[in-house]
Amino acid sequence: MNYPQFLKKGDVIGICAPSGGIVGEEKITKLELAEEQLENMGYKILETESVRKEERGRSASGEQRAKEFMELLENQNVKSIIFATGGDFLIEMLDFLDFEKIRFLEPKWMQGFSDITGISFLFNTILDIPTIYCQTIKDYAMVPLYRNLKDALRLQEGEEVVQKSFEKCEKVVDFRIEDNEQKTNDIFENNSEILQKDIVDIEELKKGYDLTEKVIWKNIFGQDRIEMKGRSIGGCLDCIKSFIGTKYDRVNEYIEKHKNDGIIWFLEVFEMNTPELYRTLWQMKNAGYFKYCNGIIFGRSLFIRNDYDINFNDTVKEVLKDLDIPVICDADIGHVAPQMAIVNGAILEIISEKGKGIVKTYFD
Repeated sequence: MNYPQFLKKGDVIGICAPSGGIVGEEKITKLELAEEQLENMGYKILETESVRKEERGRSASGEQRAKEFMELLENQNVKSIIFATGGDFLIEMLDFLDFEKIRFLEPKWMQGFSDITGISFLFNTILDIPTIYCQTIKDYAMVPLYRNLKDALRLQEGEEVVQKSFEKCEKVVDFRIEDNEQKTNDIFENNSEILQKDIVDIEELKKGYDLTEKVIWKNIFGQDRIEMKGRSIGGCLDCIKSFIGTKYDRVNEYIEKHKNDGIIWFLEVFEMNTPELYRTLWQMKNAGYFKYCNGIIFGRSLFIRNDYDINFNDTVKEVLKDLDIPVICDADIGHVAPQMAIVNGAILEIISEKGKGIVKTYFD
């Protein structure tokens, strides 16, 4: 693997917006609080032009987003990139990236999740450059920082971190057909409320996660204890499915290259119904993606619609049962905070027992 230089105090962390941008007084204030906290921790911050812009779900045109991303990649002072936010349209910028040129640049740590999978997954599978699958920049406004955010920085600093599952997580959205539209509006379309506020509550923006639900990792084929180890690959399933069979699909080359390590997939879903989940996993299986696979770990999904009275875990069991590999569900990965910092491309050793889990990361 082409591991980047490890991050140290005094280094520059770049921020860019390859998908959506950060707009609205509260969100921008939270961005500034996050930048201030990272600066107080000893890092320098460099923000690209379109971070504080958004129109129709994009911070800028695909070409402009690629240009700003390349500016950070080519800047020798920048040692890490923490992305502004996720979104839906990162794929638009990919055709403006020269992957062969990037191959010869000094690699940098990059951190983000969700739509950022469009970068992290491809950089891992095409360029053998590991990335951090964890929260984007605004979460660093939190005081004090939750341990997953500290772990993400510690990993970038070169520590082989051992992460234990969390005791509690935020509430998963109850995504039902009849109230799908209202749920989505309640969560995502609140900009008008933000703009109506005369005073931004700084202390409110510094608050941590709203942890109300007990975390229970599930070994879905009934094992008392799962232990698996291998080279990691994964991200947001909603995004990964877009690359299957395209010119960006180098997954089989990647797993052949690292077959002696064995492969561990980590996957999570933002929004799907269970038939779509089944079809996507079936397609991955029949594309050869799970060859040499030592196990799969699924994070908590934010939106899942259980069609035909089949839930997420049962769907996974049905489609993957013939692989005869261990599968963990409801792990601390993805859209339902808090999420562990997973190094996409590192060697992971994962243990799941009695509803608790451990993830050990090795830079091999």
